[in-house]
Amino acid sequence: MVMLLDGDGDAGEHASDSGAAGWSDGFVLENGQHDEYPDEATVPLEEAFRIVGHILTVGSPPPDADWAVDR
Repeated sequence: MVMLLDGDGDAGEHASDSGAAGWSDGFVLENGQHDEYPDEATVPLEEAFRIVGHILTVGSPPPDADWAVDR
């Protein structure tokens, strides 16, 4: 899951895969919280690396990436 947050309490925005179906096994956060998300709210690892690389280089997600704003 690739998320961008503006700070504490921000719902943020995230990369998405509109063609994915089902649910992941979830994520365990540093504080022990266990979150589950539909697969459409995540992207394959290779795509995640591409998106993060673009964000670090340009400052925003690539224009061809599926993106959802949750704010």
